Amino acid sequence: MISELQSALDEIEKSHARVGILTGSGKAFCAGMDLEMLAAIAQQSPSENQEDSRRMAKMFRRIWSFSKPLIAAVNGAALAGGCGIATLCDFTLAAPEAKFGYTEVKIGFLPAIVSVFLSRQIGEKRTRDLLLTGRIVEPGEAKEIGLINEIVPAETLMERAKELADILIAASPGSVTRAKRLLTSAAAAGVDADLERAFWRTHAFAARRISRKGLHRFWKRGSPCGAAIQIELSFDTLAVQEIIRTSE
Repeated sequence: MISELQSALDEIEKSHARVGILTGSGKAFCAGMDLEMLAAIAQQSPSENQEDSRRMAKMFRRIWSFSKPLIAAVNGAALAGGCGIATLCDFTLAAPEAKFGYTEVKIGFLPAIVSVFLSRQIGEKRTRDLLLTGRIVEPGEAKEIGLINEIVPAETLMERAKELADILIAASPGSVTRAKRLLTSAAAAGVDADLERAFWRTHAFAARRISRKGLHRFWKRGSPCGAAIQIELSFDTLAVQEIIRTSE
């Protein structure tokens, strides 16, 4: 999915597209990795884990600094890496059924990479709350703490995303591009340095062992939150919809 998302961003960047809209193709927006993939990661070598984390970091970094506006239309659960994808877009619209959360600690993973962006987005205190507890956040609270911009009825979610896209398309494309660059350029050096530190912290051998134990507990015993996550994880495909508009 990371590869497909990067390819879609390539296509948007090279085309006359002015805005990109990301939304889920199933009941969830993106509920993180499925359980089989999580199990495979727990058995990977350190070098394989490094490559996976590097790809994830590059994807988040690119979404954060993408040259054209990105709108996330969150139609369902956006958890772990999926929460990062949804909230790093320039605009995040959420249906009332949407849920947000960084659930890595529940299965023994280290949410190091997402922490780089989250602390800048909502502040350190709120970041500690979300990352240390792994709790699920409803749209109302997500809007209150700055994770999302708007709550929109599910039946008009995509309509509202396209309305917002029209507003962005009506603006000067050069000005929008420069404004985005202005917003990210000052923080880029700090973000890159923090991402590099987070990347290496992710690969501690002890953390890999904890991950296996966490996955075992997740499958064998579970918890009310864990059970809900398992239901959503079967719908983890994320579709990228593009609005292609040529400037007039």
